[in-house]
Amino acid sequence: MSVARLPVEADDRESKRAKGMASPILRFSDEDKVGTIQPYDDALVVTLRIRGYDVKRVLVDQGSAVEVMYPDLYKGLKLKLEDLTAYDSPLVSFEGKIVTPKGQIRLPIQTGSNIVEVDFIMVDAYSPYTAIVARLWLHALGAVSSTLHQRVKYPSEGQQLTTPAPGGGGPAEEASCEDLERVLVDSDPKRFFQVGSKLPPQEKEKLIDFLRENVDVFAWDAYEALRVNPNFICHHLNVSPAVTPKKQPPRRPLKEHVDAVREEVMKLKKAGAIKEVFYPEWLANTVVVKKKSGK
Repeated sequence: MSVARLPVEADDRESKRAKGMASPILRFSDEDKVGTIQPYDDALVVTLRIRGYDVKRVLVDQGSAVEVMYPDLYKGLKLKLEDLTAYDSPLVSFEGKIVTPKGQIRLPIQTGSNIVEVDFIMVDAYSPYTAIVARLWLHALGAVSSTLHQRVKYPSEGQQLTTPAPGGGGPAEEASCEDLERVLVDSDPKRFFQVGSKLPPQEKEKLIDFLRENVDVFAWDAYEALRVNPNFICHHLNVSPAVTPKKQPPRRPLKEHVDAVREEVMKLKKAGAIKEVFYPEWLANTVVVKKKSGK
């Protein structure tokens, strides 16, 4: 791994060299929490410029000794398999499984005016991240990371610089997105799709036609999702058979709670989502929670 800087103009060379003589103190404050939702316990995920592209969902992992890249990013950077060099040492995935890397490739990561050449190991496995940068990148850059503040700070030409806060840096702002256009499926106003208002007319027409042709695969409420195949999704109680069950004392619910439970159970039975079973002993009390709609 190596560190290089982008070339600077001749007029600024002396002043920037003087600034670079003193290494700034890297520190975090409460101001660096702006743009995060506290309390915060998520991993540190940033956007980095890799091989000239702004790459999102890059995990900064101080506990890792190697930098890792996943197939989606590798393809997105327009790299080919023949660009990889051999790398035979196995890795352990997040699930604890042994993974054999496809190979290794050296790519530049630009942070401010600094460029760090990083040896990425390409792993063909699922990950919610596009890449992982580890201690080697942090140490080469002279950077300090903070999961609490969701930022990485690093020295550059005598100054302390930082990666943007989540959402693009600065105070948290309301995310802007494209306006959506409502498209009715039929005469029922409750059955509609929403498509982007800025889509090209031809593309929008094809999308709407496709959705209407396949309208039968959509469930407009929970009671239209009839008999979900348990091979697709199934709920199990993770109860240890070695533990003796403890029976709770029965409670007398309010009449309005009884009516609400009965109404919901009848809807689910009619939809085929549940079936009635009988047990010789009482199981558990029902718990009724009020929704945001007030029901």
